[in-house]
Amino acid sequence: MHLMDIAPRQGKIEVIVEVISIDKPREFQKFGHKGRVATALVKDSSGEMKMTLWNDEIEIVKPGSKIKIINGYCNEFQGEKQLTAGRFGKIEVVD
Repeated sequence: MHLMDIAPRQGKIEVIVEVISIDKPREFQKFGHKGRVATALVKDSSGEMKMTLWNDEIEIVKPGSKIKIINGYCNEFQGEKQLTAGRFGKIEVVD
Protein backbone atom coordinates (compact mmCIF):
# COMPACT_ATOMS: atom_id res chain seq x y z
CA MET A 1 0.00 0.00 0.00
CA HIS A 2 1.13 3.58 -0.68
CA LEU A 3 0.17 6.80 1.10
CA MET A 4 -1.74 8.15 -1.92
CA ASP A 5 -3.97 5.02 -1.89
CA ILE A 6 -5.15 5.62 1.68
CA ALA A 7 -8.67 7.01 2.17
CA PRO A 8 -10.10 8.83 5.22
CA ARG A 9 -11.63 6.50 7.84
CA GLN A 10 -9.78 3.54 6.31
CA GLY A 11 -8.46 0.90 8.70
CA LYS A 12 -6.17 -2.12 8.50
CA ILE A 13 -3.47 -0.01 6.86
CA GLU A 14 -0.01 -1.53 6.44
CA VAL A 15 2.59 0.80 4.97
CA ILE A 16 6.33 1.55 5.21
CA VAL A 17 7.22 5.24 5.37
CA GLU A 18 10.18 7.50 6.10
CA VAL A 19 9.84 10.07 8.88
CA ILE A 20 10.69 13.57 7.63
CA SER A 21 10.03 15.59 10.79
CA ILE A 22 8.30 15.48 14.17
CA ASP A 23 6.68 18.46 15.91
CA LYS A 24 7.30 19.12 19.58
CA PRO A 25 5.07 16.81 21.68
CA ARG A 26 2.05 18.34 23.43
CA GLU A 27 0.65 17.14 26.74
CA PHE A 28 -3.05 16.59 27.32
CA GLN A 29 -5.36 15.19 29.96
CA LYS A 30 -8.33 12.98 29.15
CA PHE A 31 -10.52 11.04 31.58
CA GLY A 32 -8.08 11.89 34.38
CA HIS A 33 -5.06 10.43 32.55
CA LYS A 34 -2.14 12.41 31.17
CA GLY A 35 -0.84 11.72 27.71
CA ARG A 36 1.36 13.14 24.99
CA VAL A 37 0.74 13.60 21.28
CA ALA A 38 2.97 14.76 18.42
CA THR A 39 2.46 15.24 14.70
CA ALA A 40 5.02 13.82 12.30
CA LEU A 41 5.41 14.27 8.56
CA VAL A 42 6.03 10.99 6.74
CA LYS A 43 6.64 10.10 3.09
CA ASP A 44 6.87 7.22 0.67
CA SER A 45 7.34 7.04 -3.10
CA SER A 46 3.76 8.26 -3.68
CA GLY A 47 3.80 11.38 -1.50
CA GLU A 48 3.65 12.81 2.03
CA MET A 49 1.12 12.65 4.86
CA LYS A 50 0.84 13.78 8.46
CA MET A 51 0.96 11.09 11.11
CA THR A 52 -0.22 11.32 14.72
CA LEU A 53 2.11 9.77 17.32
CA TRP A 54 0.81 8.94 20.79
CA ASN A 55 2.74 8.59 24.07
CA ASP A 56 5.49 5.90 23.73
CA GLU A 57 5.38 6.08 19.92
CA ILE A 58 6.99 9.53 20.17
CA GLU A 59 10.13 7.97 21.68
CA ILE A 60 10.35 5.17 19.09
CA VAL A 61 10.17 7.36 15.98
CA LYS A 62 12.99 9.69 14.91
CA PRO A 63 13.37 11.95 11.85
CA GLY A 64 15.13 10.02 9.09
CA SER A 65 14.02 6.59 10.30
CA LYS A 66 11.93 4.18 8.28
CA ILE A 67 8.92 2.77 10.06
CA LYS A 68 6.28 0.17 9.31
CA ILE A 69 2.73 0.88 10.41
CA ILE A 70 0.78 -2.32 11.03
CA ASN A 71 -3.02 -2.26 11.32
CA GLY A 72 -3.04 1.54 11.13
CA TYR A 73 -5.94 3.92 10.64
CA CYS A 74 -6.49 7.12 8.65
CA ASN A 75 -8.32 10.02 10.28
CA GLU A 76 -9.34 13.26 8.63
CA PHE A 77 -8.71 16.53 10.47
CA GLN A 78 -9.66 19.88 8.91
CA GLY A 79 -9.90 18.24 5.50
CA GLU A 80 -6.44 16.69 5.71
CA LYS A 81 -5.71 12.95 5.95
CA GLN A 82 -3.70 11.86 9.01
CA LEU A 83 -2.24 8.43 9.55
CA THR A 84 -2.08 6.83 13.02
CA ALA A 85 -1.25 3.42 14.44
CA GLY A 86 -4.34 3.91 16.60
CA ARG A 87 -5.43 1.78 19.50
CA PHE A 88 -5.12 -1.55 17.68
CA GLY A 89 -2.10 -0.93 15.46
CA LYS A 90 1.61 -0.74 16.06
CA ILE A 91 4.75 0.90 14.74
CA GLU A 92 8.01 -0.93 14.02
CA VAL A 93 11.31 0.66 13.05
CA VAL A 94 12.76 -1.05 9.96
CA ASP A 95 16.36 -1.02 8.69
